[in-house]
Amino acid sequence: MPSTGSIERYRTRWAWLLLAPMLVLLLVIAGWPLARTLWFSLTDAQLSQLEQWQFVGLENYVGEYGVLADAQWWRSVWNTLVFAVLSVTFETALGLGVALLINHPSRLRTVLRAAMLLPWAIPTVVSAKMWSWMLHDQFGVVNHYLMALGLIGAPIAWTADPDLSLLAIVMVDVWKTTPFMALLILAALQMVPLDCYEAARVDGVKPWAVFRHITLPLILPGVAVAMIFRMLDALRVFDVIYVMTSNSRDTKSMSVYVREQLIDFQQVGVGSAAAMLLFFTIALITVVYAVAMRTRVERASA
Repeated sequence: MPSTGSIERYRTRWAWLLLAPMLVLLLVIAGWPLARTLWFSLTDAQLSQLEQWQFVGLENYVGEYGVLADAQWWRSVWNTLVFAVLSVTFETALGLGVALLINHPSRLRTVLRAAMLLPWAIPTVVSAKMWSWMLHDQFGVVNHYLMALGLIGAPIAWTADPDLSLLAIVMVDVWKTTPFMALLILAALQMVPLDCYEAARVDGVKPWAVFRHITLPLILPGVAVAMIFRMLDALRVFDVIYVMTSNSRDTKSMSVYVREQLIDFQQVGVGSAAAMLLFFTIALITVVYAVAMRTRVERASA
């Protein structure tokens, strides 16, 4: 009779064999563009003369005119981190509330689920353009109703004001992506065993205590996965920022900075270096966040 160790090795070997085609396909689809971008980041290639380049090493990264010496790059890093933290935090809190509401038995639950997905179904570019008009300082309905209610005395240029533009973009992103978070959290809520709630009801446990000690620990792994997905998407944000504020310094993200270097300035080498820095930044933050959330989930489950 085979030992437990040999069975585990057999299963592991077959798992790698079954995963091999997918890994090869992923290497071809993602690995080659990444390697090509890394190579271009070590050259002085121009978009208009892509075949004429010279090897410059790390000059595009740490040189006098490299990405790491550009104050605009660090501003875009800060904008991206602020956007990611604010949007993911608000989307998680609102998504949890919506998921708890929809998870409650109701005749309107099916209608609420369909209505919840409407913002998520609208393409990002369309929703960004729509909100740009709604937030317009002269023609926007947001200023119109705020002034009608007496909350503001004069129209506000939401997307042009340096102090408000990033917050306005966060608001638009929260409006669009909260349904995604709510859908994932709702799936986690529906996996919670009903026996736990029945036992708590018999013991007379208050609703807040049930949520804190039963619901939240059991759905925390699902919430953590949803937050990781959203963090990945938020760190590479481009479309909503570019549509609403273009290349504005106050809202420029790392992806917008990469596009500016590659297309506007036609600096393929510098743009590729910025793209690689964006890749490594997202990878680092994702790993740190995943480890932190895993530790927190393990502590909550203990």
